[in-house]
Amino acid sequence: VQLAESGGGLVQPGGSLLLSCTTSGFPFQLYSVAWFRQAPGKEREGVAYIDNRDYKAYYVDAVKGRFTISRDNTNKQVYLQMTDLKPEDTARYYCTTDPRTLEAARRDAFALGYWAEGTQVTVST
Repeated sequence: VQLAESGGGLVQPGGSLLLSCTTSGFPFQLYSVAWFRQAPGKEREGVAYIDNRDYKAYYVDAVKGRFTISRDNTNKQVYLQMTDLKPEDTARYYCTTDPRTLEAARRDAFALGYWAEGTQVTVST
C-alpha cells in the first residue's frame, strides 16, 4: 500500500493550492477518503471527507465554501482544491483512506486507515 501527497507550498492569503494524493495497492474505489491537517502545537483534525458508499463530500465548518475534496477512482487519486486560503490554514496536510464507512472511520479519525506522510501548506505574506 502506498499513498503520496503533492502540491503543498507557500502561498499568500487569498491564494489557492491543489493538493493531490496518489494511491496504490488496495481497492481504492471501495474506501472512504479524507484530508486531515495538523498545525504546530495543535491536534490533527479532519477537514474534508468522501464516503465510500454514496461518494458524498463533507467538510469541517472552517473550510466550507473554500475547500473541495474530490476523488478519481480510475486513477486512484484524491484531491483537495483549496481557495481563499487564510493564515490559519497553515498546517501539514495528510491524505488518508479507510475501508470502513465514513461514519465508522470518523469515529476514530481514520485510525485504522492508510496514511501518507503529508505535505506542508504555509499561508503567509
